[in-house]
Amino acid sequence: MQRTFWLTMFCAMQTFQLLAQGSGWQQRVQYKMDVKLNVQTNRFAGTQQLEYWNNSPDTLKKLYYHLYFNAFQPGSMMDTRSRRQGTIQVGRGVDWDNRVKDRIVNLKPEEIGEQKVVWLKMNGRPQQLQTHETILEVILDKPILPKSKVVLDLAFEGQVPLQIRRSGRDNATTKVRYSMSQWYPKLCAYDQDGWHPNPYVGREFYGIWGNYDVRITLDKNYVVGGTGYLQNPQQIGYGYEKPGTAVMRPAGDELTWHFYAPQVHDFMWAADPDYVHRSVKLRDSIPAARNGGVAQQELTLHLLYKPTNVKAEEWEKILVDAQKALPFIEKHFGAYPYKQYSFIHGGDGGMEYPMSTLLIGPGAWLHEWMHSWYQGVLATNESLYGWMDEGFTSYAEDRISAFLSADTGFAQAGSYRGYVSLAKSGREEPLTTHADHYNTNAAYSAAVYSKGAVFMEQLGYITGAAVRDQILLDYYQQYKFRHPTSSDLIRVAEKRSGMELDWYKDYWVHSTKTIDYAIDSVWEESGRTQVRIKRVGLLPMPIDLHLTFTDGTRELHYVPLDLMYGQKTAEDSTVLPINYPAWKWTHATYVVSTSRKLTDIRQVEIDASQRLADIDRKNNVLKLDWTPAKPL
Repeated sequence: MQRTFWLTMFCAMQTFQLLAQGSGWQQRVQYKMDVKLNVQTNRFAGTQQLEYWNNSPDTLKKLYYHLYFNAFQPGSMMDTRSRRQGTIQVGRGVDWDNRVKDRIVNLKPEEIGEQKVVWLKMNGRPQQLQTHETILEVILDKPILPKSKVVLDLAFEGQVPLQIRRSGRDNATTKVRYSMSQWYPKLCAYDQDGWHPNPYVGREFYGIWGNYDVRITLDKNYVVGGTGYLQNPQQIGYGYEKPGTAVMRPAGDELTWHFYAPQVHDFMWAADPDYVHRSVKLRDSIPAARNGGVAQQELTLHLLYKPTNVKAEEWEKILVDAQKALPFIEKHFGAYPYKQYSFIHGGDGGMEYPMSTLLIGPGAWLHEWMHSWYQGVLATNESLYGWMDEGFTSYAEDRISAFLSADTGFAQAGSYRGYVSLAKSGREEPLTTHADHYNTNAAYSAAVYSKGAVFMEQLGYITGAAVRDQILLDYYQQYKFRHPTSSDLIRVAEKRSGMELDWYKDYWVHSTKTIDYAIDSVWEESGRTQVRIKRVGLLPMPIDLHLTFTDGTRELHYVPLDLMYGQKTAEDSTVLPINYPAWKWTHATYVVSTSRKLTDIRQVEIDASQRLADIDRKNNVLKLDWTPAKPL
């Protein structure tokens, strides 16, 4: 067991170094943590040893850690901000996050969250500490030089808060005892933009790639699941042991669960004495030499749920559907790189973590699993690029849901409705807004989930759906474990499509300008029918114009945008496009023509595919009725 463990660690570290070199530079960490939780008092204490590689060209004079649990105290930034949102009217209600509301200010001393670093040493020397609520500032006695490594040892203690948001204990609905996310002092990320010591106000997360070696000690009656591979299953049991073998638990009232997670950026665990644990092994590992040159990673899915008012078969259906969905997922979005994934009944909504998720119910399993690709593996800075995580995850979820249900309709219709509603609401803010700095929760949710999903579907309208699908695979393959930015994504898309696409990012991400095209007029001239299209909105796009004739035939007239410096290839072999010179973005109108007579035309429509996020589709369609009028 130990030989296998250290071999796995060595291979993971070597892989990580290669990936990090490919992306310029990234910091690297290796955590070793030992924590003990008292299930009577809900208090915990532990030690942490952190090896930190400063791969940057910069000299670091300070370090910063996240102390997330301190947000769950009356008067905290999270509490104050949440109560402020309750004063903002949105539609018929207020802008609460319904999970938080004003609950924090009413917490009793034994219900608050608490996270404290008792002491911290760098290379054995005590360091000066200053706590700023959810951020710990470490003022170093000696700077960390570029291309060097230090060892950081610390002791920490704290109290698990009553379940409010993501982390906590004793959710009144699910009855799950512990959802242990954001539970340990976590080193803040340092990248090409410097430090990211974001206070915990509401959302989101950003971490450093590395390995986690974690020991968790608590009451032996509790079942635990989460990030990483359990290293001592034969001492633990509870369904983790090798089938048909005996479990040899040590004496005493407590068990120590030992997990190891290679190449992740966070570590979550959950515990409850009533968890039902189910698992299914989807595949074994196959070396590349035996699999046509492509290695196959072993994969086991775990499900831990607490019997409640939700039927067991609803929970366990997750494993059935996940097994059916995985080939489709990996074909369209890339291979899952870890050996396990855990769906865990938790205390709050759906929340994603490496190799695992917390679910308040079985309905959100697919969305949270797809976060493994966009938050777990690609891991953009969610605070700055939430739309590249939540939006792309929502896009993927809708495509996979349509596959599972054999639905051939427009899978992204819900995201388009959400975006159009936001665009018309007067509350929209640019996608470049920091996640905590959106003025309303409503605007944040519609932007990162709906507008983010529309970005990807609409990219398929611009480049062609088949090219967009290849862009998704290129993006995943080239930027997994590298924290990509929106510029990285656009460069991948440009290289694959052969188009210039920076204009699309600039308009869609950096502005709140909207798309609105209209059919201005139709007339016959010199034996040809002319159709004038008008750009009403300020966001220019290429145009697919569909003509449907009275005899049932169709024509597709394709007008690329000049800023693209290219055009998409035909997407439908049954209706080949009639291609036009590019529409200059400064010009408000454009005329296309057909050799068919005006009276041959039954309908003129801009974007029959519905992929253009036009905020007013009523002026996109003109229906012509040539039925003779009945005599009076």
